[in-house]
Amino acid sequence: MAREEKEEQVVEEGVPQKKKLPLKKLIIIGITVVVVVTAGALGAIYYKKFFDKKEKQEQQAPVGAIWSMEPFIVNIKDENSDRYLKIVIELDISDKNYIAEMNQLKPKLRDNILDLLSSKTYKDIMDISGKQRLRDEIMVRLNSFLTDGKIVKVYFTEFVIQ
Repeated sequence: MAREEKEEQVVEEGVPQKKKLPLKKLIIIGITVVVVVTAGALGAIYYKKFFDKKEKQEQQAPVGAIWSMEPFIVNIKDENSDRYLKIVIELDISDKNYIAEMNQLKPKLRDNILDLLSSKTYKDIMDISGKQRLRDEIMVRLNSFLTDGKIVKVYFTEFVIQ
């Protein structure tokens, strides 16, 4: 019998026994899993709360219309020489139903833009910020003539100074 016990011990020693994880490691792993799952859930809630609203608002925004104008060629003020500005403007209108109103006011709108452009100097419009100010001025001036519709944005599709 003693032999059998020794053989059993040898057999048992040859087989690797499973080590049990200490209690501290199990607690740390459990807390880590809970933190990761909670962070993921909170991230999903935050995303749905703030970003989905913006996407829905963009989808529901009314579709406007682009109204093109013929090119403008004007003299601009310059100290050293005569300079010319050729510019093509396209207007983003709040609703395509107001195109008829824009067509009726076309002469007034063009005249107002011509006055504005000819009052500018080369230094006023040569950089990006000057062009943005010009867009804003055009939008404000033209919106003052409109009764129903509204110009949302002004686009320059050609802008040449010579």
